[in-house]
Amino acid sequence: MPGQPGNVKFDDILKTVGRTPIVRLNKLAPPRVNVYVKVEAFNPMGSVKDRLALGIIEDAEQRGTLRPGQTVIEATSGNTGIGLAMVCAVKGYPLVVTMAENFSVERRKMMRFLGAKVVLTPAAQKGSGMLAKAVELAQAHGWFLCRQFDNEANADMHSRTTAPEILDAFAGERLDYWVTGYGTGGTLKGVARVLKAQRPETKIVVCEPDNSPILGSGIAQPRRPDGTPSDSHPAFRPHLMQGWSPDFIPKLTEDALTARLVDRVLPINGADAVRLAHELAQREGIFVGISAGATLAGALQVAAAAEDGATVLCMLPDTGERYLSTPLFEGVSVDMSDEEWALSRSTPGCRFDAPTPTSTPAEAATATASAEDKVAAPAASAEVETFVAQLLADPAQPLVLFALEWCEFCWSLRKLFAQCAMPYRSVDLDSTAYQQDDRGGQIRAVLAARTGSRTIPQVFVGGQFIGGCTETFDMFRDGRLQQLLRARGVAFDEGARVEPESLLPAWLHPR
Repeated sequence: MPGQPGNVKFDDILKTVGRTPIVRLNKLAPPRVNVYVKVEAFNPMGSVKDRLALGIIEDAEQRGTLRPGQTVIEATSGNTGIGLAMVCAVKGYPLVVTMAENFSVERRKMMRFLGAKVVLTPAAQKGSGMLAKAVELAQAHGWFLCRQFDNEANADMHSRTTAPEILDAFAGERLDYWVTGYGTGGTLKGVARVLKAQRPETKIVVCEPDNSPILGSGIAQPRRPDGTPSDSHPAFRPHLMQGWSPDFIPKLTEDALTARLVDRVLPINGADAVRLAHELAQREGIFVGISAGATLAGALQVAAAAEDGATVLCMLPDTGERYLSTPLFEGVSVDMSDEEWALSRSTPGCRFDAPTPTSTPAEAATATASAEDKVAAPAASAEVETFVAQLLADPAQPLVLFALEWCEFCWSLRKLFAQCAMPYRSVDLDSTAYQQDDRGGQIRAVLAARTGSRTIPQVFVGGQFIGGCTETFDMFRDGRLQQLLRARGVAFDEGARVEPESLLPAWLHPR
């Protein structure tokens, strides 16, 4: 079984999937009831979907339906795609995911960081749209479609891993209720059938959004002859819980209902989901996403009505880090609150409101970029002076940026040039290429003699010094930079709409 306890070394990251901890709640639960949570954020990519990703891919390999090097494709709200990106990276499969545009941008970035391609679909077409796009792409290109919503390998993985972990943890103890949400239904079907067989006294409670009561409606899901959803479920409404309850009843979920594995369907309010995700973090120290807060809301409803001494186990599907751009973090400011300002002012040092030699963002940028200027500059050799002169006189590359590799203001300029498709040459003075004989320092000395400024970055157009980050942004805003580039025959994206202030480091923006 993946992730055996006690191991400290693994052959690859996939061996760490599973064996997630079960943790008792000590502050949020009623004192007369035992409430435990299974924290699936401990999977390597931070969610329960790591299990199904590994299970589906390895099942396809064993069956021969996934060929070496074949592209894998799946429709996902994010967590499955992140898990698949991890598995495919290890096993060497290209991955394409389709995802509705309204899911959090953190998930897109994570998948792309792991090497996946992300094809967005219109939010108006909901989960059905991203699923239809995945099927269309798979058929057009001969790719392997994971089919997480109806693939038995999804549920089988949970029967092999998640369910035995629960049984082992509660061997010889009460387990009165198991509470979960559903996305694909893999966790629900895979765990519930094992618990019903081996712990029949355990009640299975499945949660869904109260404003989108698909299961609670009792209305059958419209399906095509092959069993796939033919349309959105008529009871579906947009809801807050990303990863929960798509706009159709997945086949695996329907299987669990048909087999009478579910004892109760519990509607959950979105505001309760957000509130309990916050409370779980701030009172129990467990950092989770909206769907986990929603499942906990269901577990606490169950606990409130349970008999004394009962034990409730709740699934927490993922971590909170992939919800930074969602309503979960609404009101969580990046700036200091009044209380935090008061704490800052309670002692005299290191304060933003204390008088300093600089007061404007432009001056602050100059001061920050000049931090190294206190170091004495070396004398420049004739060879370095010639190098700089030739570089600035090169008609093939009129736009030249003298920069530091990881300076935030240098990166602000790089982003401006990239967004406007302005070809430029960057001389990174602190890079390894300029370390020998302190060549970077010598170039800075040549620049200081030419411009009278020792600050970095420095930007030149056709040998003409136009300034640093602030001056270049000013020239872009009023069009002088574009005019200089046109005069020297430099082609760039004339239609690019860029607000330079948005490219500056976030901490520099006016408070």
